[in-house]
Amino acid sequence: MGVTTPVTHGPAAGKNRIAYHRGMADPTDLDTLLQQVRDGVIDVDAAAGRLKALHAQPLGFATVDHHRARRCGAAEVIFAAGKTPEQVAQIARAILGHAPRVLITRASAEQLDHLAADLADYTVRRGALSGTALVLSKDAAQDQPLQAYRPIPIVTAGTSDLPVAEEAAMTCEAMGHPVAAINDVGVAGIHRVLGRVDELRAGHVVIVIAGMEGALPSVVGGLVDAPVIAVPTSVGYGASFGGVAALLGMLNSCSSGVTVVNIDNGFGAAFAACRVNKLGGTGEQDV
Repeated sequence: MGVTTPVTHGPAAGKNRIAYHRGMADPTDLDTLLQQVRDGVIDVDAAAGRLKALHAQPLGFATVDHHRARRCGAAEVIFAAGKTPEQVAQIARAILGHAPRVLITRASAEQLDHLAADLADYTVRRGALSGTALVLSKDAAQDQPLQAYRPIPIVTAGTSDLPVAEEAAMTCEAMGHPVAAINDVGVAGIHRVLGRVDELRAGHVVIVIAGMEGALPSVVGGLVDAPVIAVPTSVGYGASFGGVAALLGMLNSCSSGVTVVNIDNGFGAAFAACRVNKLGGTGEQDV
């Protein structure tokens, strides 16, 4: 993820706090802090307080991990299920005090309505299908999406798999990676995916999402030389067992290079895919 010139932003930017336009958080904030001490911009006591805040922030019901971006390359993501609307908003505001954006998954309409009202000084992008939201500072919202990385193909077997695909796509956006949607190309009409092979082969990594019997990742795995991250979905009739049939089918894939995440876990697939895509570097596609 790229880093641009540091700026202060809005009410959430406390004294001497540095925010960045792009990426989920700035992993160099500690370096910036040390440089400020060296240059006499802030004193040692103020720096000590900042260091403590960079590490973790207790909220009583949660402890926000502000150091995660430096360790893992991306800020903490909020899994909203089981939390009250007020808790989701408070955690989001804490993260936004240190990062220009925060990703929220599995949120209810009530949680997202409260979030939009509580964070009116931010831009809240809501997914139409998945309960996913991306909250951005005004500066981050005005930035153009990063396009330096190669687009990650996100492939769905059927239209019913789109909620999981949306969660994956918004996760990639939050991490600064573009996507290429290839929808409704399941094995019931195999010619559909065979007609998109060039698009599949353009990615450093491919996310394939399917319910029912979960056969599509095996097909894609036999067509590309990139890693395939398979996502079983809970789409299907009784014997699909809420996605277990697709999960087992993907785990037993005969195609090499297919790895599998949990049922309906578009976020997990996308997070892993972005790490792989980052290893592939930037620039033009191979010819």
